Amino acid sequence: MTEIVATVYGAVSIVNAIAIGKGSTLGIDTFVNTTLRMNEGKGIHITSENKTISSRLINKLIENMIPKKILEHTKLELDFKSNIPTGYGLKSSSAISSAVILSCAKAFAKTMSDEDVLKLGAKTSIQTKVSITGAYDDACACHYGGFNVTDNLKMKLLHREIAPKELQAIIFLPKSRKRGNLKKLKEFEHAFEKSWQLAKNSDYWNAAILNGIATTAILNSEPDLIMKLMEKGALCATISGNGPSIMAITDKKNKSRVQKEFSGLDGKIMTANINNKKAYVHEL
Repeated sequence: MTEIVATVYGAVSIVNAIAIGKGSTLGIDTFVNTTLRMNEGKGIHITSENKTISSRLINKLIENMIPKKILEHTKLELDFKSNIPTGYGLKSSSAISSAVILSCAKAFAKTMSDEDVLKLGAKTSIQTKVSITGAYDDACACHYGGFNVTDNLKMKLLHREIAPKELQAIIFLPKSRKRGNLKKLKEFEHAFEKSWQLAKNSDYWNAAILNGIATTAILNSEPDLIMKLMEKGALCATISGNGPSIMAITDKKNKSRVQKEFSGLDGKIMTANINNKKAYVHEL
């Protein structure tokens, strides 16, 4: 029996990509571990503690990678363990995509570049309607870690750099998962273009602040909260992805003050470290 383990990390948004098809992201040390076991038999069998994991996405990724003739004589068992909350804009789907692709490529001895892995994940996300833009920015941050600036429509990574590892992300997960009208984001494309240009020039904190003010106002979230978090010493604050989570990046000195700003709200608070490590895969 062949047994492969892939580990891919999570991420948060700096610039939402929906409005202009270009985005920016930052890696954090949340993770997805995927164990792939390959036996004689037939079928794709998925197990996970998280019941909201997208089996449609996973099945389609495997179908796009492995010829049907091989799948008819191979039993694949995939076990997922993750501490990334799903449905909050924290890039769980992108992390899962890369983990599935990396583990299948290793199991079936398929040579794939980093770009091949990212593009297959993004294209399949569009194909299965898991993502509007393919979330290439999310995929890059999950795969590489650090700061990433992308053109999602062209599926190109334009800029990447190491992020300060001493910082932390404080993430608020509201009890209500209600999201605003995502189509309205495109009505404010000039704000997102400005935000993206800031990120492209490595001015990530101001990029995220502008993104945060724009997305919270459009998606019926808490625009005032962004400014309150900044007043407490956060380097930036924004909705991550399409929400509803709100994240703030802070240093250790201001961590408790920033965290306290979230404490009176109805929901959960989680913390994560900045991640600069690349996703990896190995055979047991």
